[in-house]
Amino acid sequence: MIARYLYGCVGFAVGLLCCLDGSSVPPANAQPANSELAAIANYSGADRSARILAGAKKEGVVNIYTSETADDLAALTAAFQSKYGVRVNVWRGSAENILQRAVVEARGGRFDVDAIETGATTMESLQREQLLQQVSSPAFADLKPEAIRPHHEWVGTRYNVFVVAYNTDVVNRADLPKSYDDLTQPKWKGKLGIEVESRDWFGTLITTLGGDRGLALFRKIVATNGISARKGHTLLVNLVISGEVPLAISTYLYKVAQLKSRGAPIDWVAISPVVARFEGVGVASRAPHPHAAMLYLDFMLTDAQAILAKRHFAPASTKVSVSPDDALPAGIQPIFLDPAKGPRSRPEMG
Repeated sequence: MIARYLYGCVGFAVGLLCCLDGSSVPPANAQPANSELAAIANYSGADRSARILAGAKKEGVVNIYTSETADDLAALTAAFQSKYGVRVNVWRGSAENILQRAVVEARGGRFDVDAIETGATTMESLQREQLLQQVSSPAFADLKPEAIRPHHEWVGTRYNVFVVAYNTDVVNRADLPKSYDDLTQPKWKGKLGIEVESRDWFGTLITTLGGDRGLALFRKIVATNGISARKGHTLLVNLVISGEVPLAISTYLYKVAQLKSRGAPIDWVAISPVVARFEGVGVASRAPHPHAAMLYLDFMLTDAQAILAKRHFAPASTKVSVSPDDALPAGIQPIFLDPAKGPRSRPEMG
């Protein structure tokens, strides 16, 4: 397990610090964009909302690819369908699988997806593949500046804050680490866990900790205490709850807060530097239901923001606040990772 984690450490660092530019590989979407979508994607007339809604009702359906968890997705989908009467068809998968599916379908000339919603690094990869449409929305004015990408081909809907989660039956709050250096203390031997595929988080953390110094610190942590590397953030927090991983250093705050609110023996602590990653939504450049796709994007940036906040997410909108229980301690501001600096490896085509 230690060897596996060290391999992951090197991979994370290389992924961030030695990105491939992918210039020798052509983008997936060589086809022209949907002309009907292009006509409304940046439309700013007074009848914009009415025009999009009328078109969406005529289309009757929107096809979404998302990595959202089932419970959270159900809440969002129910609200959208109830308000607009437009059916939502969903394909759920990991961010990696979403990227692979979208690229394979585009290369094969199949364009079924209308909108895609997943993590920032994958959304940026989709943008580089020319699979997303440049859009604008009046809702942009209410968003945090970090949520809006310069190319406007996807936009942040909420952000995941990476925190340290711990089992409250196993770990006393008074014993919690106050810095990453504290994780080298022998008392954490055999108690640490990490999500093995959070390369963008790890790269940003290591860079902020000083590059080589950060890598040296984590190698020392692994050599002294070991770290159990697990795939999947939901799996990792469930292992914290079971006590198998008493303290996990790369969990999503919202997921810990959700489970804590249900009575699970879990809580969180923020260790500086705190890294955050946006989740985003984009409209497919060849969306078969362009009005419904734009309607869904607008919904995710407006009505959905309050729904997300109630479910312990940190919304992108400056008009919607998180619960005090879900807020970072005073004086701690998250560092938003830059998805454009993330790993640029292309999806495996099998």
